[in-house]
Amino acid sequence: MSSQDTDNTELTLGQSIAKNAIGLALFAFVTAGVIALVQQNTKEQIHDNITHAQAKALYEITPQDSVDHDLLNNYIDLHSSDSKQHLHVNYLGPIASDAKLHLAQWDNQTHTYIFPVTAPDGYTTTIQMLVGVKTDGSIAGVRIVDHKETPGLGDKVELKKSNWVLSFNGKSLSNPEIEKWKVKKDGGEFDSFTGATITPRAVINAVKQTLVMFEKDKAVLSTLGHQPVQTGEQP
Repeated sequence: MSSQDTDNTELTLGQSIAKNAIGLALFAFVTAGVIALVQQNTKEQIHDNITHAQAKALYEITPQDSVDHDLLNNYIDLHSSDSKQHLHVNYLGPIASDAKLHLAQWDNQTHTYIFPVTAPDGYTTTIQMLVGVKTDGSIAGVRIVDHKETPGLGDKVELKKSNWVLSFNGKSLSNPEIEKWKVKKDGGEFDSFTGATITPRAVINAVKQTLVMFEKDKAVLSTLGHQPVQTGEQP
């Protein structure tokens, strides 16, 4: 083979490599764009789903006809400097950075505080919930909003799987007494699930801690709760 033939072969090979490289780069660019678009659309859908689920849970705790405002948008930012200074937020567990305390009001008077609560000691990971507390210190309702507990066992904390979570309704720190805020297996008054004790134990403790916080912060919450509704803004 002549040197000219060798040069032509090398040139052809080089052109082929360059062409393939450009093709791969274009493919990677298009793929990245498609993935980014899908992620953006999925992110918006997930946000909408979470908002819808949260609104549904809020109105299950406090019926819509018991408030005269948009419950979802009437809240106190629990991570504001003012809240951290005056409220025992740590009792609610490792709550999200955008956690909000929702105020259920009628005629600018709060009758139920709905706390975002995180049980850090679920069987698999944290358990996210909403805990509604009436002004008399009794539970208005508890709803699990996110968890990764074992299907068929720990997932019975969900209302759609069992009525267990309704057992908190009307309970307070004196009913039962605080020492009895445990599963029956631990000497308390609450049922657990067959084959699953860790999950209900975590939820019960988180609800109890919420009631303890309410008692500690009752005076501050009362002051906040008498402020006029400011839809979409921090009261």
